[in-house]
Amino acid sequence: MAQISASEVAKLRKATGAGLMDCKGALEEANGDFEAAVDVLRKKGQKVASKRADREASEGCVIAKTSANGATGVMVSLNCETDFVAKNNDFVALTNEIADLALANKPANLQELLAIPFRGATIGDEVVNQTGVIGEKIELSYYEKVEAAFVMPYIHQGNKLGVIVGFSKDVANQQMAKDVAMQIAAMSPIAVDKDGVDEKTIAKEIEIGKEIAMNEGKPAEMAEKIAIGRLGKFYKESTLVEQQFVKDNKKTVGQYIAETDKNLAVTEFKRFSLNA
Repeated sequence: MAQISASEVAKLRKATGAGLMDCKGALEEANGDFEAAVDVLRKKGQKVASKRADREASEGCVIAKTSANGATGVMVSLNCETDFVAKNNDFVALTNEIADLALANKPANLQELLAIPFRGATIGDEVVNQTGVIGEKIELSYYEKVEAAFVMPYIHQGNKLGVIVGFSKDVANQQMAKDVAMQIAAMSPIAVDKDGVDEKTIAKEIEIGKEIAMNEGKPAEMAEKIAIGRLGKFYKESTLVEQQFVKDNKKTVGQYIAETDKNLAVTEFKRFSLNA
């Protein structure tokens, strides 16, 4: 058996993030061959991942960030089983690395993100590897991006909830942009405005409204008109620009934005919460 030096163990640990004893054992199994030792650790990760496939990875770390020019925002969620792991500095750092790669490569979807080269393999491979290193089910569960003239990121609740919101032009008043992102985090609107609400959701709300009206004793033909009339309340509660602004409920979010710049508009947003 080859003699394994401390420097070789440290090198493997730096490359893979595995524990010292795991790295030493992998190098011994690979007879000192570094690349073969990496494969040993990856295979171990795959074995652990298959054993823990039915576990629930409901904890994790959500990272939202933007490019240097502020025109692209990404949000990722790396999930694990326990809050202890989610708060670990190395786990948070790994999530940030993945978000940085997302910003640099702008993948179209989660599958493309998982296929990006990382640490000698791919992001997807490294997620499996970390399952073996950490001993918990690890999965990259969420990825979205927003591209706009200006994008504001926001992270809330100790990396448990994130928002990225795009604006139609550059925003000088960044506190306003942050306030809008915080509004989205707090009030969870389903669309920017009523035009962004899909027909299926509208039909469902009308059906619920009809049922309520009929339960109140209204005839069917009147119930539908009442239900359509109640859509206004639904839009005020569920669309961003019509919601009451949480910091000043005497105005809507749309009015608050217009106070900064009447020509400024929110183009889109993404919101993700581990506790959803």
